[in-house]
Amino acid sequence: MFKIEESADGATLTIIPVGRFDARMHRTFLEAYTTRPVPSSHYVVDFAQTEYIDSTGLGMLLKLREFAGGGKARVHLLKCSPQIKSILSIANFHSLVTIP
Repeated sequence: MFKIEESADGATLTIIPVGRFDARMHRTFLEAYTTRPVPSSHYVVDFAQTEYIDSTGLGMLLKLREFAGGGKARVHLLKCSPQIKSILSIANFHSLVTIP
């Protein structure tokens, strides 16, 4: 399940995965950002309510980055638990997206 928030000007789309970020969320995650009438210029994934991420979840984040413009993408991953931050670090995601 996801919660989706959009800034008033439509520039920032925040996606909040709830529970497990894995293959069961693939379709809904993809639809969360690809079905917008006008693409956002900044994407935020807020992991505050996410307890787990697997390799499929990592792949979904790469697809979001690609959709958002690849190397020019503005993708931020926020509020990662120590476990999720560790997985992202091992996968070298800090070189691809912003993880504060």
